[in-house]
Amino acid sequence: MTPYTFPIQIRWSDIDANNHLRHSVYFDYAAAMRIKLLSDYGLTTLKLDEFRIGPILFREEALFKKEVRMEDAVALDVEIYKATANYSRWSLRHNFYKNGDMLCAIVNIDGAWMDLDKRKLAVPVDTIIHAFDQFPKSADFELIQPKLK
Repeated sequence: MTPYTFPIQIRWSDIDANNHLRHSVYFDYAAAMRIKLLSDYGLTTLKLDEFRIGPILFREEALFKKEVRMEDAVALDVEIYKATANYSRWSLRHNFYKNGDMLCAIVNIDGAWMDLDKRKLAVPVDTIIHAFDQFPKSADFELIQPKLK
């Protein structure tokens, strides 16, 4: 499966007092990447609003491997590494690389879908399921069973 990657332009405001990328910026870039991924696969904010469904996060974690400085060339990719068969629950991994292929950070998230009217967890519509089926999957992708109440 083709990786979904895009380069990041580091801004002066992204740098902290130690002259490297601020920790919270990794989460901002990961969120921007997710929205771009959804949109590029046809799940724009307008389309999701039409379905009255939206993504929510349960967990967001960052693992820092190497520092990133202003002058580094940084690229970010995203892949699904866990999901239920109907993509009602899913986990995404965002890999940050600098200067070509040096892994410098990983942001992992666990998410689900929420019915925007009922404000409750929801099973996604077929359009969302089809889009998620096309997303890049990690080499260690795992199909998970939903937890029963």
